Amino acid sequence: MKIVVIGGTGLIGSKVVSKLGEHGHDAVAAAPNTGVNTITGEGLAEALAGADVVVDVSNSPSFDDAAVMDFFQTSTGNIGTAEEAAGVGHHVALSVVGTERLQESGYFRAKQAQEELIKDAKTPYSLLHATQFFEFVTSMANAGADGDRVRFAPVLFQPMASEDVADAVVKAALAAPLNATVEVAGPEQYRMDEFFRDALPLRGDKRTVVSDPDAKYFGAELGERTLLPGNGATLGEIKFFEWPGRDGSRH
Repeated sequence: MKIVVIGGTGLIGSKVVSKLGEHGHDAVAAAPNTGVNTITGEGLAEALAGADVVVDVSNSPSFDDAAVMDFFQTSTGNIGTAEEAAGVGHHVALSVVGTERLQESGYFRAKQAQEELIKDAKTPYSLLHATQFFEFVTSMANAGADGDRVRFAPVLFQPMASEDVADAVVKAALAAPLNATVEVAGPEQYRMDEFFRDALPLRGDKRTVVSDPDAKYFGAELGERTLLPGNGATLGEIKFFEWPGRDGSRH
């Protein structure tokens, strides 16, 4: 099959392109640096010509409320129009576990808008909700930084390795469209504040982790189980404290 991966040069996309190629498929990495811009539409029709499946793992370059909403609405709309014109049979998109519960956040309002556009489009789809990636440990800590302290709510989450995320995306891309949402998550649950208290020192990060029930996640308040998947989620195999990149090295 010809499978076009929007955001195909990024963290998840590059792994998806590689894995699809290993399966013998014609995987095309579509991103601004490969001449495909889903905001302006440049190169989109050409990239999708003859495509069987489109996988969207792209993300907004800005998390400002207005900018991120504009990105997901414009990009998803342009992809949908190009898919319909090209006769694409399956649209796979990566989103986030708990999106519908995090609507205080401008970022997650934009992700919800993206999902609604996909559901309303004519192309059959599969939506994949994933939990937080191990690779985002430092950026999540920076987002919760307060001087030499980092504030995290004492709530549960179930992060996962990008390798497991990519495997789940590939599985969805090679299967029939679900016209539904499925969830993937890491193999272990952690309390967020305790997790970062153990994880940051592995990276030489000496900041103090503070348990703060009022600490927000991308601007949204968190309940005990807001970030957890449901019972039917597929679980990855890689555990954080056995993951080679836990010390901050690239894997």
